Amino acid sequence: MYERWAEGDFRAGVELFDPEIVFVIGSGFPDTGTYLGRAQVAEYMKGLLEPWTEFTIEAEEVIEAGEMYVVGVCQRGVGSASGLATEIRYFHVWTLRDRAVTRWENFRERADALAAAGIRD
Repeated sequence: MYERWAEGDFRAGVELFDPEIVFVIGSGFPDTGTYLGRAQVAEYMKGLLEPWTEFTIEAEEVIEAGEMYVVGVCQRGVGSASGLATEIRYFHVWTLRDRAVTRWENFRERADALAAAGIRD
């Protein structure tokens, strides 16, 4: 999935999402909140991608913790209105059950992501 996201294809991996996926965007992000189910995640992603002419998310670090994964990511984009390039690093925490993603959380800080996955730094 991250290989395709690094190419700007954000439809990749959607089939891995449980129909009742819980997507949590933690504090420190513009759209902090909880999105429930595939439809709300898709709507969020559509809104996220809208203001960019280029947008990618690349995995830089992956840590496995049982059914959970912590992924350090680098998000890059070029604004459609401004033409300015941006780059931000943050962390995804994925929870899988029976090979389906049941929960996806975003964290600004590595320590918070690790703690959410039950990993001591």
